[in-house]
Amino acid sequence: MTQWLKPNRPGWIVLLLAVAFTGCKPKEPAATGHPVTIGVSYQDLQNEFVIRLQDAIRAEAKRLNVALVESDAQGHAEKQIGHVENFIARNVDAIILNPEDEQASAPAMGLAVQNHKPIVVVNAIVANLKKADAYVGSPDVIAGRMEASEMMKILHGRGDVVILQGPYGHSAELLRTKGIGEALAKFPGAKIVAEQTANWDRAQALSVMENWLSSGREVDGVIAQNDEMALGALEAIEGAGKHIPVVGIDAIPDALKAVADGRLAATVFQDAHAQGTLAVQLAVDLVEGKPVKHDNYIPFQLVTRENVTNYLNAIPPGH
Repeated sequence: MTQWLKPNRPGWIVLLLAVAFTGCKPKEPAATGHPVTIGVSYQDLQNEFVIRLQDAIRAEAKRLNVALVESDAQGHAEKQIGHVENFIARNVDAIILNPEDEQASAPAMGLAVQNHKPIVVVNAIVANLKKADAYVGSPDVIAGRMEASEMMKILHGRGDVVILQGPYGHSAELLRTKGIGEALAKFPGAKIVAEQTANWDRAQALSVMENWLSSGREVDGVIAQNDEMALGALEAIEGAGKHIPVVGIDAIPDALKAVADGRLAATVFQDAHAQGTLAVQLAVDLVEGKPVKHDNYIPFQLVTRENVTNYLNAIPPGH
């Protein structure tokens, strides 16, 4: 059965709700001595959301006395195959995979299964996801629908929009594109006039947006599939002296501040803390032979100027 965590607030309260839903006590730290060792392969630690995911994984590993072996794919899915081979050679107890690409990262997941290593997939999906022991993430189709629906609300149901996409083939790009299309299809007055990948990157999005603006293209709204790209587009728009609404996904600190300042129209909160924390807990449970849910979904939440204060208050000091 799919497990749904339904937070009213970001951060720590998600975990309390997870406890209430499952009827279990918070997982106690592992006994001292030889700790459980978990290998973690991240898709790209240049991405702020992935950094926040890593922060959560490290914090929960420390709480549970879990040792981590961490590797960064730097945006290259093929590197994740080597990561898993290394984890297996080092005889880790379990693996957490944050996949870069739905298809190209699938062999990495398959290696873990073939070598009987418990594996938890987190945040993004792979083509052979059913073979994983557990998955933790958020439903990306819904995130796409949310941001596109909010843009249509801002534009009163009509206008020419551009879409900044994630890396082609990444599961979040595929599913968010699907959700955006589903939402916009309900508005006959909406038209997608351009769409292009900026690979989750702020600088690339700045360049793409500058090119669109310099071409003389009329743009009424920008739908970016993550906040890094939304902020890059916003920088280009402000640099050109224009006022075009922009929406994003992730609710990273810079985006939340931009929403609060009225510069960014909206973002969609994706709970990196809850995803990372639960991934570690599930990996430890698997090592200990405990049954786990396969699908663990944490809902997205729309963030606008009206409710952004709730999310700003949850930003850790120094961010």
